[in-house]
Formats: sequence, C-alpha cells, structure tokens
Amino acid sequence: MHSNLHEIFMQRCISLSLNGEGLVAPNPMVGAVLVHEGRIIGEGFHRVYGEAHAEVNCINSVEPEFQELIPRSTMYVSLEPCSHHGKTPPCADLIVARNIPEVVIGCVDSFSKVAGRGIKRLAEAGVKVSTGILEKECRAVNRRFFTFHEQQRPYVILKWAQSPDGFIAGVTGAPVRISGPYADRLVHQWRSREAGIMVGTQTALKDNPRLSTRLWPGKSPIRIVLDLEEKIPPHFHLHDGSVHTIFITGREVDREQELVPQVMAILHAASVQSVIVEGGANLLQQFINNGIWDEMRVITGQQPLGNGLRAPYTGDVAVLEKLEAGGDQVVVYGRETA
Repeated sequence: MHSNLHEIFMQRCISLSLNGEGLVAPNPMVGAVLVHEGRIIGEGFHRVYGEAHAEVNCINSVEPEFQELIPRSTMYVSLEPCSHHGKTPPCADLIVARNIPEVVIGCVDSFSKVAGRGIKRLAEAGVKVSTGILEKECRAVNRRFFTFHEQQRPYVILKWAQSPDGFIAGVTGAPVRISGPYADRLVHQWRSREAGIMVGTQTALKDNPRLSTRLWPGKSPIRIVLDLEEKIPPHFHLHDGSVHTIFITGREVDREQELVPQVMAILHAASVQSVIVEGGANLLQQFINNGIWDEMRVITGQQPLGNGLRAPYTGDVAVLEKLEAGGDQVVVYGRETA
C-alpha cells in the first residue's frame, strides 16, 4: 500500500487515541483501525484504564457482515501491541488468533514489559509488520508515558502566571490577581489531563489552594506538596482529604542533596506519570536550574504590577504554541532542541 495511505490511516489512529486523554493513564493512549482494500471496516481506542485496549475495541467494532474480511485486512495501531498479561490479555495474541495478516505500527513501546516483544510475537506468527509510520507524532501523543519509562521520572510541566513586566507575585510574595477567568478555566483543563499537581511550602501557606479541577469537568490530579518543615496547618484545604495528597517532608529527602531529583524519584516510585508544577517562583526555578522539565506554560496577564517577586528565569527555550485566553497571552515553551 502506498506510504501516503499508511500515513492517512495512522493519522486516524492518532485522532482516535486522543479520545482517551485523561482516562487511560498510566496506560498510553492508543488508537487502531482495520482496513480492507483501502476502506476502514473497524476502529477503536483505549477508552478507560483497566478496560479493553484499542486493538480489541477495533476488532469488536467490525460489523457482522464484514467479519469475514478481517483475515484479509491490515491493522493500523499507533503503538506496538502489547505481548504481556496485564489488566487485559495480550493484544498481539488476539491479532494472531484473528489471522490478521499485516500490522502497521506508529511507534515501538519502550515499556519494559513490551519493548519490541509485541512485534517479535507477530513476526514469529508470520504477520507482516511495518513500524515507524508517523513515529514522531505517535510518540508526541504519549510523551508522558515515554518520559516516565525512558527517563524514570514524571513528565514535568512548569506553569505560572506573570504580569507584562515580569512579576509573579507582590513585593512580599503575596498573591496578586494576574490572569482572568478564561485563563483560570484553561489551567483547570490542563490540571485534568495530568496525574499530579505540585506546589511548594510558601505557595501553600500564602494561597491556601485547593489544587482541584472545579472549573473544568474531569478528575482532579494527585496533590503533591513540598512541606519540608511541616508548616502547613491541618485546617488548610490541602489537608481536607478531598483528593489523594502526597506530602513530601524533611523525613523523605536528604537536605544535603538537590531537592528536585529526589522528588522525581519519589514520584516515579509512586507511579505518578506526569506533574504540573504551579509554584512558587523558587520551586519553579529549582526545576529549571536542574534541567528537569519538559514544558513551560506561561500566562501573561494584561496589568503591569510595577514591582514584586520576579518570574522565573527560563534561559533559552523554544516556543511550541501561542494561545489567547480572554485577553491574557499563553505561551507554551519546550527545550531549545525541540
């Protein structure tokens, strides 16, 4: 089949996979389509963690009158089919059992329990396997999953709001209203997509935040609070038990060592696949200085402050995306090499 058609069907897999955003973690988002002579006869995606994978849903979606075409069709899938027993049986075995003769894969799964084994299982059964179709795009969809398994740490998003003249808070570090209601809703949407949300002690003490997604439908992430001196009062929102909360205190870290790498190790051990760090300025700067971050999302409000606590210094970063939210400017940055 012409490579352009391969890319068209793989793009459909990517589009399908995104329907699982915020619902399948810590599993990856995956889409699959089944194609017979250039026509899609089935498609599916991984809907909810612990339930059927994309390949299963794809095969199950084929109408009864087209079932006989399955052994003469090509399956496209955005990520290598699994070959191990987890919450569900191996998808590679299902593909072999249904006599699907060809599988086109977007990217290889680097998770240690898969890592090429799915491809090997298919090839040994005589299935024709192609890989690397829209590989960069397929990896980007699951950048949190890949970062977690390949770098042994969560995917890190640094987020802050700053005034047009570059301040993040008032002179004493006191909270100042910088962004508007549209940007607030956007931030809550961002939160709903991540496994964890983190703040430092000073932000927790000054803001008494809830760190929830009350302005956007969806689950609230795990709250992660750096409280090395255990200063946060028990009546604060972070102690209310409404959301699973991890308090990292001086008992969990070595004060003589860099804090951020230790925090990353704690969160990796707790299977937190991604985290959005919402302050304060000192904590954000520590992540930047350690080079431990994947995205920065900076909201610039409309009203100058004139003075106050300076926003973090980012150094050389690449602009990935620019948005506008009710008059506030939103810029997403990646690494210079992005």
